[in-house]
Amino acid sequence: MTGTELKDDDAMLTLDSFLCFAVYSANHALTRIYKPLLEELDLTYPQYLVMVLLWEKDDQTVGSLGERLFLESSTLTPMLKRLEAAGYIARVRDKTDERQVRVQLTDMGKALRRKAVDVPRGLTEATKLGADDLERLRAEVSSLRDTLLK
Repeated sequence: MTGTELKDDDAMLTLDSFLCFAVYSANHALTRIYKPLLEELDLTYPQYLVMVLLWEKDDQTVGSLGERLFLESSTLTPMLKRLEAAGYIARVRDKTDERQVRVQLTDMGKALRRKAVDVPRGLTEATKLGADDLERLRAEVSSLRDTLLK
């Protein structure tokens, strides 16, 4: 069978043939790996992603964080409130545009970064893949996502 031919109807309707199930179940497996690593930081995976973005570049708008994470502000705002209650971030109105809310790391949030450096290492070890294979896989999945979002 060439890459352009379709599978027969029976083969198409088997769970193991679904790319979406492979991605979905891999996501669950990754979440199980992240859970104990992030419990040490007292963060959920989505909260961890917000913190990673702020460690990359502090003082971002809620909109820019949502854009990078593919999340609506209605989903992001409760998460930011929990991070603020934990003392990791502060949400402040933009001085030049009151409609914008900016998210900034607190000293506690900045300090948390030192504890978080072991999280990627733990995930890498769990996958048992080399750096090149991990990067190739990340690039392929990102490319798929970008294609589907067009």
